Amino acid sequence: QVHLVESGGGLVQTGESLRLSCAASGRDFSNFILGWYRQPPGKDREIVATVNWNNGRTYYAKSVKDRFTLSRDINQNTVDLQMDNLKPEDTALYFCNVAPLIRGTADTYWGQGTQVTVSS
Repeated sequence: QVHLVESGGGLVQTGESLRLSCAASGRDFSNFILGWYRQPPGKDREIVATVNWNNGRTYYAKSVKDRFTLSRDINQNTVDLQMDNLKPEDTALYFCNVAPLIRGTADTYWGQGTQVTVSS
């Protein structure tokens, strides 16, 4: 069974930083994409950032592209999201996500979520 353990959420003020971590276990993650999604209060879930496990290529949502940095540790099976210059609009429940590189070849997995709250 795949298990995702999330950590690092909290309450901060505008302009401060947080670092989210996701530890994945239970299978070989070759040919998967790992990353983070978020769901603001009353809104739909949206992508934040992802990384191709094979080659390290990253994708960022426009809203976070200049402020957040995603990194992976292949040996430890972890993916971290460094969030700098946080804004109130970053307030959301953040979910670690593991998805197959090619849709339909494997299951998609989600963490339970970690809360990030940014006060103004």
